Amino acid sequence: MSYSGRIRALREDNDMTQAKVAQLLQVGQKTYSDYELGKTRIPVDSLIVLARLYNVSMDYICGISDIRSPFPKK
Repeated sequence: MSYSGRIRALREDNDMTQAKVAQLLQVGQKTYSDYELGKTRIPVDSLIVLARLYNVSMDYICGISDIRSPFPKK
């Protein structure tokens, strides 16, 4: 699964709206919608925010792995 599909699935699994996630990323809802649709590439720093939010590894959120490992602790 691509990161665009993965971020949508994670958002839906966590019962969050696009508007709420967009607010957390400090972007407009339309921009976030474009991330989920794959129309616009999501910046790496936003992927990190989402990985932390959903407590999943970057490998999982980027679609490199299907193993839902937790986000690494500092």
